[in-house]
This record gives sequence, structure tokens and C-alpha cells, in this order.
Amino acid sequence: MEIRPILSTLSRHKTAAALIVLEIALTCAILCNALFLVTQRLETLNLPSGIDDEHLIMARADGIGEQVDADARSREDLAALRAIPGVTDAVIVNQVPFRNGSWNTSLGTRPDQETPTINAAQYMTSEGTLKAMGLKLVAGRDFQPEEFKNVTDLEKVEDPATLTSSVILSAPAARKLFPDGDAVGKTIYMANIPLTVVGVVETLVRPALMGGDRQNSLIFPTRLNFSNGGFYLLRVADPARRAEILKAVDATLEKVDPNRLIRPATTFEENRRDYFADDRDMIGLLLLVCGLLLLVTALGIVGLASFWVQQRAKQIGIRRALGATRGQILRYFQTENFLLATVGIVLGMVMAFGINQMLISKYELPRLPLYYLPVGAVALWLLGQLAVLGPARRAAAVPPAVATRSI
Repeated sequence: MEIRPILSTLSRHKTAAALIVLEIALTCAILCNALFLVTQRLETLNLPSGIDDEHLIMARADGIGEQVDADARSREDLAALRAIPGVTDAVIVNQVPFRNGSWNTSLGTRPDQETPTINAAQYMTSEGTLKAMGLKLVAGRDFQPEEFKNVTDLEKVEDPATLTSSVILSAPAARKLFPDGDAVGKTIYMANIPLTVVGVVETLVRPALMGGDRQNSLIFPTRLNFSNGGFYLLRVADPARRAEILKAVDATLEKVDPNRLIRPATTFEENRRDYFADDRDMIGLLLLVCGLLLLVTALGIVGLASFWVQQRAKQIGIRRALGATRGQILRYFQTENFLLATVGIVLGMVMAFGINQMLISKYELPRLPLYYLPVGAVALWLLGQLAVLGPARRAAAVPPAVATRSI
């Protein structure tokens, strides 16, 4: 197929050619970035929490007015919750993954370190939390019973510098604090407070996901109570019984102390689903935008090709009269469209990088991987060839007799 006649024809229709090239370029640029954002959101939706999602139920009771001995009341709650048929354990924690808001702290490897090594989510837990959550211990040990303390007792300490504690780190946090060796047995510092690392769990993500340090977490053997930020986390033996157990949880807390605000218990999976609701909506919106862009681009190609077929009917008839086959006419229009699409795709790749740089500066998104560009290019090439196929077939069907009309 000779390219020169095609370029000569396009040079006489600069405006129409430029418009379709611009349309393809914009579609390519937006499509590449939109698909990248969709992939990022899907990865976030499937991010492992580190805990046993399907076996966990969350329950909360809020005190009304001043609470007397909330620590003892929380122990009563836990004993009653563990007695519910189907519940294998119940613990009290200050937070779980995938919730808005987060208890955080800065950590370093030296006291009074001006610039902290990492910022980590600060989990406060009661006895048996690692087992109840389903956390996987990859180094060291779990907390010993004597290491647990009530936060109400810690609040009475006059000089925080005299405090110390054992802690368990998530593996990513341990690697960042001690990139050259094992973290177990080492001392880290929360301001001036020395903390001894006794164990490392494989994964425990932050409650509110934050940039590149979403995997940094720290677990304290510190008991809260229901009135100072703690809530209950229950492990069930059979996930199929969660609906039944949810009703029993609310009734049980109400029975222990009816003078409280009992929030409806929920499964951790419901919590996760609610947390990522905006991400799922964003994925749907981006896919809709991509679909509409491709549709509009396809319609533009079809419209332009149909217009050109109508305008060139006599020239096509002459070519057919001179011996051009239907296949040659078909390939002519497909090659013409391929050239326009290629120019648009090259321009679109440049625009895609420009859009990505803007997103990086404004929303701290990662750089667009190069492999999204050929994916977008192939998609638009295929779209262009399919869109032009109908008009090209109509052009190929123009009879040679058209050349003799109006003569």
C-alpha cells in the first residue's frame, strides 16, 4: 500500500484529520492514566490487612456520664462475650485496620532523635490479641501476662520518662528500623521512652492508609476500657454464624450494663467494605469514563470515515474502474485510519506523562509505569480499525459505474 497518496489526501483535509488526531490523543492520555488509577485502587481494595478478616466481629459500648471502675466493667464484658456460643475469644483494642482515623506514634533507634526513623500506627491490645486477630508471628514471641498494663494506671505516672514497655512490630516497620539485622531484643524509642522489641508479625496495616508507610505498625501490651477509646474484637469459630452471633453480642453487652450506648455490632468484613466504598465508586466512575471516551472516539472515527467515503465516492469509483479490488479499497481506509491513530497515540503518550506529572504533584500518586502506554496504544489501534471497518467496507462496495455519473 502506497503511503504517499494517503498523506496527500490527508493534507487536503487538515482540519478534519487534526480533530480526529486530537480526539485520539486525549483519549489515549486519559485512558492510560485512568487504567493506572483503576489498577491502584484495585490493589488497595485487595490489600492484606494482616488479620483474619472473615472470623472477626467488632462491638462497642460508650459510657454515659462519668464511669466508675470502667476497667472492671470491661473485664465483665469480655467474660460475657467469650461465653457466647460460637465465640472463641474476645479482646479489647483501640483500633483495627481500615478505619478512618488512626492512633500513631513516631519511633527512632536513639533517645531524643530529632528526626524519627518511622511513623507507625499504635495498636493497644489486651491478652490474646495476636491469636484472636489471627496475626502471624514471624520472629520472637507473644507478650507475657505480666507485661500487660492498664492505660488508666499508666496515666497516673508523673514522669513519662520512667516508663518502659515491650512491643511487637510489623515486619515492614522492623526492616525500616533495623535494615541490617534482627529487630527482636533491640531497643527503640518513642521520644524518651525505651521500648523493647519482643516479636515481629508478618503484616498489620495501619487503620487509615497513609502513603508509603501504610504497613508500619506497633503493638503495645496496654489494656484500654470501653470508656477511654477501647472496643471489643470477637473471633468466631464459624463465619457462617456471624449474623446469629451479632445479635447475641448486642444483647450481651446490654445485659451486662444497660446504662450505656450500645452500638450495633458489625463484622470486620463490613467495616472493610464501608472503608473502601469510595474506592469502589471511583473504580466504577473511571471505568465509565473510559467506556464513554472510547465510545465517543469510535463514533468520531466512524463519522469521519463515513463522511470521507461519501465525499470520495467518485474517486473510489474511478479507482474501481481502473482495476482496484475491494480489498485494496478496504486496506486504503484502514491504513489511513492507522496513520491518524498512530499520530494521535504518540501525542497522547506525551500528554499521558503530562497528566501523570500533574497528578503526582497534586495527589502524590506514583509515576505512571511505561507498560500502560503500549496497552493504551494497542487498545486505540484496535478500536480505530474496528470503527473504520464499516465505512471502509461501504467504500469497497462502491461500483465502478459511479465514476461515469455526472459526466
